[in-house]
Amino acid sequence: MKIKTLIGLMVLIGLLSSVLIRSGKLLTIFSSTKMKLTSPALTEGGVIPEIYTCRGEDVSPPLVIVDPPANTQSFALILEDSDAPFQTWVHWVMWNISPETLVIIEDDIPLGATVGTTSANDQKYNGPCPPTGTHHYAFKIVALDTTLTLPPEANKSDLETVIKGHVIGEAHLTGVFP
Repeated sequence: MKIKTLIGLMVLIGLLSSVLIRSGKLLTIFSSTKMKLTSPALTEGGVIPEIYTCRGEDVSPPLVIVDPPANTQSFALILEDSDAPFQTWVHWVMWNISPETLVIIEDDIPLGATVGTTSANDQKYNGPCPPTGTHHYAFKIVALDTTLTLPPEANKSDLETVIKGHVIGEAHLTGVFP
C-alpha cells in the first residue's frame, strides 16, 4: 500500500475519531486509557524513512494521536535529538494544536497551530540530520488542559515553562537515523 493511501486512511480514521470523541463513544470502542503517538511512516524504535530527513525531502512525517484525554484543550509537539553533540537538538516545536486534530498530515501544520523556534533558530520542521553515527529522534506529544499564548519566537524551553501544571497526557514515538 502506498504512503499516500495510508495517509488518506489515517485522515479518515482521525475524522471518525473526532466525531466519536464529541459524541462520547470513543472510549467504548477503545479500551485503552493511555494516549499514544503513532505514524503510518515509522514504527517505534525503527528507522525514520529518508524522505523525512535532510537527505530526502525534509518534510514532516504523518503522526496519529490515539486516545487523548477527553478534556484536552490543545496539544503541543516536540521533536528532539538527545544524541546530538553538546546539547539536545530541537528539530520541531509546535503548540496550540486543536484537540480535534488527531492526525497531523505529512508536511503540514494543523490549522491554528503555532510553530516555535528550533535549535536551528528557525520556525519550521527540521528533519533528522546527524553529523555522525546513528541518532535517536523523539517525537513527544502532550495533551494540555489549556491553550497557550506564546509568540512564534518561543522555543522548547519557553514551551516547557508555560505548560507546567497543564499536562494531562503525554505520548512518545522514537525513531532512529541513519
